[in-house]
Amino acid sequence: QVQLVESGGGLVQAGGSLRLSCAASGSIFDFDAMAWHRQAPGKQREVVATVARGGITGYTDSVKGRFTISRDNAKNTVYLQMNSLKPEDTAVYYCYAIYNANNYWGQGTQVTVSS
Repeated sequence: QVQLVESGGGLVQAGGSLRLSCAASGSIFDFDAMAWHRQAPGKQREVVATVARGGITGYTDSVKGRFTISRDNAKNTVYLQMNSLKPEDTAVYYCYAIYNANNYWGQGTQVTVSS
């Protein structure tokens, strides 16, 4: 059973930065892919950034050039560096992993960007 624990959320002013961390209970080197999703109030959950086992990354258009996903296999941790934050980035951010065809989610961490 894989457990994912997010941290690093909080309140920040527009234009500021935050770094989210997702610590996994297993070896993320073996994970097929990991990702960050977010869900704003009244909206559907959306994928924000992904990183595959080989290191290839992908981003939704609204965060390209501002967010960076990275993984530290030695620490079994995935990060999401968020710069130039906007009020529309306000959401609960969830860590996600695919391992052995199973999907795993963290409990989420709140990110609030004030204008």
